[in-house]
Amino acid sequence: MKPFNSLNLAVVGHIEWVTFLSVNKLPSEGLISHGSNLLEEPAGGGAVAGVQMANLTKEKVHFFTSLGNDNIGKICAQRLEELGLIMHIAWRNQPTRRAISLIDSSGERAITVIGERLQPKGQDKLPWEILNEFDGVFITAADGMAINLARQAQILCATPRVKIENLNSANIELDALIGSGLDPDEQIKEEEKKFKTKIKISTEGALGGKVEPGGRYKALKLNKKIVDTYGCGDSFAAGVTVGLAGGLDISKAIEIGAKCGAECTARFGPYN
Repeated sequence: MKPFNSLNLAVVGHIEWVTFLSVNKLPSEGLISHGSNLLEEPAGGGAVAGVQMANLTKEKVHFFTSLGNDNIGKICAQRLEELGLIMHIAWRNQPTRRAISLIDSSGERAITVIGERLQPKGQDKLPWEILNEFDGVFITAADGMAINLARQAQILCATPRVKIENLNSANIELDALIGSGLDPDEQIKEEEKKFKTKIKISTEGALGGKVEPGGRYKALKLNKKIVDTYGCGDSFAAGVTVGLAGGLDISKAIEIGAKCGAECTARFGPYN
């Protein structure tokens, strides 16, 4: 097993500038809700996973991403550098994607995204060649060519949100596919799947989840109030990726992921 602070890690993925707002109840048709506790941060799956990896290892984590060449994009880049990421950015002449996350008193959230998700592509002039020195990479958004380049890493994990067409076109084998078993947008039909994966993990929130091969696993319960469930799945996936990159078996890696996901529920917004 490698010490976590000796690991070279990266995320290939996306960023959204997110407005987090506590509400007395989630919106429903025709009703007015009241908000408080406003927070704005660069988030989205790639950013959340990258910062979680940096927090776990106490080391800088590389982030291959894409942002709009606008003021919001520049603020995102600066803030994520402050949070421990080394940014490799493909700048686009498009708006940086934004999102609104409304969180109720039980910690449940409803998210609305605004604009196109910007993702890195293999043809972008980013330092893809350095990934052959990396112990672990997690992908949240990328085209097939970028996924193929990321396969240079010793451990490569991804979320189904990368989209099946991109995973299929990459023509590689993942070490782990990690996604929500409850979210319809993260389901991949086996008959449509052309890529391979050694391990598949389907999370089910407080119920734990299922790993194939292996069976069911339990969630970790903290003796803390659930404040916000935003980013729990990405924090879980980041923990699993770090564990696998460090040489742990899948059960131990899932324990780390479960702890990261549980701790995420005790804070408002994506970061400590």
